[in-house]
Amino acid sequence: MTQRTLFVTTALPYANGAFHMGHIMEYIQADIWVRHERMSGNVVHFMGADDVHGAPIMIAAQKRGMTPQAFVAEIAAGRKQYLDGFYISHDYWGSTDCKENHEISQKIYRRLKDAGLIYTKEIEQFYDTVKGMFLADRFIKGTCPRCGAPDQYGDNCEKCSAVYSPMEVVNPYSTLSGSTPVIRKSTHYFFKLSDPQCVEFLREWSTGKGKDGTARVQDEVLAKDNEWLGADGHLSDWDISRDAPYFGIEIPDAPGKYFYVWLDAPIGYLAALCAYCNEKGLDFEKILSDPNTEQIHFIGKDIIYFHTLFWPAMLHFAGQPYRVPDHVNAHGFMTVNGEKMSKSRGTGISPLQYLELGMNPEWLRYYLAAKMNSRVEDVDFTKSDFAQRVNSDLIGKYINIASRAAGFIVKRFEGRVLDAAMQDPILVRLRERADEIRSYYEAREFARATRLVMELADVINEFVDQEKPWELAKDPTKAEALHRAASIALEGFRLLTLYLKPVLPHTAEQVEAFLSIDPLDWSSVEKSLSSTSPIKPFKHLMQRVDMEKQLDVLLPEKAPEPEPVLPGGEAIAPECTIDDFTKIDMRVAKIVKCEAVEGSTKLLRLTLDLGEGRTRNVFSGIKSAYNPADIEGRLTIVIANLAPRKMRFGVSEGMVLCASDAQNKDLGLFLLSPDSGAVPGMRIR
Repeated sequence: MTQRTLFVTTALPYANGAFHMGHIMEYIQADIWVRHERMSGNVVHFMGADDVHGAPIMIAAQKRGMTPQAFVAEIAAGRKQYLDGFYISHDYWGSTDCKENHEISQKIYRRLKDAGLIYTKEIEQFYDTVKGMFLADRFIKGTCPRCGAPDQYGDNCEKCSAVYSPMEVVNPYSTLSGSTPVIRKSTHYFFKLSDPQCVEFLREWSTGKGKDGTARVQDEVLAKDNEWLGADGHLSDWDISRDAPYFGIEIPDAPGKYFYVWLDAPIGYLAALCAYCNEKGLDFEKILSDPNTEQIHFIGKDIIYFHTLFWPAMLHFAGQPYRVPDHVNAHGFMTVNGEKMSKSRGTGISPLQYLELGMNPEWLRYYLAAKMNSRVEDVDFTKSDFAQRVNSDLIGKYINIASRAAGFIVKRFEGRVLDAAMQDPILVRLRERADEIRSYYEAREFARATRLVMELADVINEFVDQEKPWELAKDPTKAEALHRAASIALEGFRLLTLYLKPVLPHTAEQVEAFLSIDPLDWSSVEKSLSSTSPIKPFKHLMQRVDMEKQLDVLLPEKAPEPEPVLPGGEAIAPECTIDDFTKIDMRVAKIVKCEAVEGSTKLLRLTLDLGEGRTRNVFSGIKSAYNPADIEGRLTIVIANLAPRKMRFGVSEGMVLCASDAQNKDLGLFLLSPDSGAVPGMRIR
């Protein structure tokens, strides 16, 4: 088989916090596949890096009184304990702020500009007057313009995966100050993704195959790409610039302009490989230019738009030595008991706490592998299922084989197996399944691979139960039968270890030392244990998971809610009667005029028409959320029979109604409005 050269990456985590379990799940998935490829004799360059640019990092650093560089360096210093802790085997872990990324990003930009795919235009952009800065997409939230989901980011919806402009967001607000942003103009740089040559290329790329002859993207991803491309092939051009102040890479010959983080982040894959090559004395451009090199990305399903449209188009039109991805492998999210992971809801799992509790990282690697496939599906974690798979599969079926056989070989036969037993039909049967297991790993069908391995473990255990070596050991005349049975069981254990090595690398290393064998790879299938290399005494390889001391601490049962809570997080008020409700006279009112109140940072003065033949004066603390001119002429709801209140600025003759969340003021204020057709004076019943 021809040796392959694989350039493999995992998605770049944003460097504003520690790894969460979703990161670890992706890294384990990629790591299992990479280890399988290395066992196949292929050359793998496995890259990872932190995504460190953007306004969120800049602002988080300011809050800490640090430079952005110092802030992300502190985050980066904590990565190793996670990667090493779960046996993740990246060859290199970099940063998008490295000099290589600055150089490559600017080089690719110049190539795209020369290709006529970069242009500028003046745009209207949201500006936070409280913070004094243009707002990055992720600092704008509001209602999705496509599906109506509330509380979505300004560039894409996590519910329906729609991608849109921040200007399309319904009821936008700044997540930095909670205020309603104003619109200002700025010159921005765009990548012309709508160009017919881009659309034509993306249609061809997304439906094509990688060098291994399999589809570049999964069926679910292709369906989404086709939806975005559409029958008319219309794609929106991509805004690739941001205004100062911004922590990022400067756009050449454009003072005060920086690359939007989503342009330089994926280029960080290339930068990590370049930095690694510089460190190891390898030729970066030669690796990329080699037609036999395969470029493969592992990502979450929430970022497929960027990785299957922008990214391949950028690479293709940037030209050599850059290459388009052979495969973009998307996965689902990790859920707990069927729910989205959330610490506040009792469904959050901390990877660092997992390790600190003394939980074996290979328990998690096996558990995830036993649930992972090549499709874009979520992986659910439940305590009972986790304990069952660890204690039953790993300990009861797999590890148990070695403990049942090794002692007899060491004590009775000087640690030497019976060579004549190595071709027993049971072992031939196990070896015949190697190619099938290997093909499952190659196709990322890890669940099918582990299921087949456990079926073979059952075969060995059934053999041991049938032969009963503990009974044979009592009869000196049956020494050869004992020797044969124990040798077959131990060779079966070796083969199972080989088949599980991509998932259990540390255990495999221990087994290799215990069995006195060379490191296992896929060519080891045709080999076997030999009497010329005595095994060492068996030592404990893996303990059972402790439900009470480990799992229950890691994922405690959710405490019952003391009282009903609304989705916003604020408790429902004490019960009232219908008589209490009817005392409040709520009316439809038209905002005839709205103006700021001199001397107040919170109040707006509203002139309201309630259909009474006169107007009312009402003061409302909504200045942080609304520009006065924007709400003049709209209808709202007012409590009409509230006693007038004398204030420093005048008399307030009612109260307008707003929705807000007392637990999270960053969500902002929302003025209530009746449905279309209502007129001033109508009563709310």
